[in-house]
Amino acid sequence: MSEVRVRYAPSPTGHLHIGNARTALFNYLFARSKNGKFIIRIEDTDLKRNIEDGEKSQLKYLKWLGIDWDESVDVGGEYGPYRQSERLHIYEKYYRELLDRGLAYKCYCTEEELEEERQRALSRGEMPRYSGKCRHLTKEEQERLEKEGRKPSLRFKVPSGKVYTFNDMVKGEVSFESDGIGDWVIRKKDGMPTYNFAVAIDDHLMKITHVLRGDDHISNTPKQLMIYEAFGWEPPVFGHMTLIVNENRKKLSKRDETIIQFIEQYEELGYLPEALFNFIALLGWSPVGEEEIFSKEEFIRQFDPDRLSKSPAVFDTKKLAWMNNQYMKKADLDTVVRLALPHLIKAGRVSPEPSEEEMAFVRKLVALYQEQMSYGAEILPLSELFFKEEVTYNEEAEEVLKGEQVPEVLRAFLEETENLQDFVAEEIKKAIKNVQKKTDQKGKNLFMPIRAAATGQTHGPELPSALELLGKEKVQKRISSLLNNLSR
Repeated sequence: MSEVRVRYAPSPTGHLHIGNARTALFNYLFARSKNGKFIIRIEDTDLKRNIEDGEKSQLKYLKWLGIDWDESVDVGGEYGPYRQSERLHIYEKYYRELLDRGLAYKCYCTEEELEEERQRALSRGEMPRYSGKCRHLTKEEQERLEKEGRKPSLRFKVPSGKVYTFNDMVKGEVSFESDGIGDWVIRKKDGMPTYNFAVAIDDHLMKITHVLRGDDHISNTPKQLMIYEAFGWEPPVFGHMTLIVNENRKKLSKRDETIIQFIEQYEELGYLPEALFNFIALLGWSPVGEEEIFSKEEFIRQFDPDRLSKSPAVFDTKKLAWMNNQYMKKADLDTVVRLALPHLIKAGRVSPEPSEEEMAFVRKLVALYQEQMSYGAEILPLSELFFKEEVTYNEEAEEVLKGEQVPEVLRAFLEETENLQDFVAEEIKKAIKNVQKKTDQKGKNLFMPIRAAATGQTHGPELPSALELLGKEKVQKRISSLLNNLSR
């Protein structure tokens, strides 16, 4: 078998979407698992829709996810250029050949005429397709239309009565009848190639062996097979991955706001790229066994296209949060601090250029919540109690503070804190022990009132560490204030 060569071919019309990231990721895993080559080609011929930095953003976030490539605009390669807009001279030769062999023709129809034709077909309850009215224009008719100032597009002559069949890596055998496909444009009026023409030429010239892409491309495949057949080329092996759906089993739409859909948003929220790589790799592909957490190297070792799912992949936001949390728990503290810090700064809880003292506080704060955090931005809701001047009690805390032992426990704890020179977790732990001896209260009856009075909550990080971070003054002020209210 020849060397496996696959490609991911984004258009620079937007930022890296989760669906496109999955296409890139599966192609990457397939290439690496077969010791093949992974190529990135930029399909930028839709000039109106291209956005500034679209290409840069795509490459940046693929790298962020941990994907690397063998050939592209930034690393070069022997099959370049890797930007379609720089390959226009290459396509020229193939347009000419199809025209010369009578397999393509010039079409002078205006947008208005085509739209009229489309509407007529719809009103008859038919699928719109081009009627072929320019197929048999004489040389004189063509010249007359050009004199009118009409610029022609080029259309491919679709053979009639033909069935295009291919064996899809995911779906098995798929067939399309040519009679359902009208003569289609291969070169637009502005001289730019259409997607289906350029992609077939590029895949052949770049020696692409497998085309693994989303299900929405399956109807493009017969048009690409027509180009392969016209030039007598061997087509690649196609594989169409099932769609990604939301938890209601609806196709993932870019307007669906229940799911964060762009990779850069995950970076901004403080997700770990390794966790996102892991999560995306399981969207429509399943490993052997029950395990769900894998490194990139483990994915490469066991990636098998036969295990690509035939059912839609459900984007489970809870599972993503769980998975990222697994990675957060194992990450070193510096990494988690780096993910959380921008959010603390943006919220005005930490200075834009934190002092050493502030950074020491941030490290302790993040360490308290590392086990709970699913992503960096979660530090804000989790740690809110440390940034409030006045404590607010939730319902459970208010219930705890009604306990008859509460005033005694809190007074004893207040006395103990007065004697503490160093208000640090280790000393606070000893002070709580002393309260236990003095009051004969233990377990929840001992810890809960102190936690509720100082933090306003009944759950949270380890109590002595949380109190240390709140600071002696704040803790004493909160407990004294509460005792005053209780004695009224």
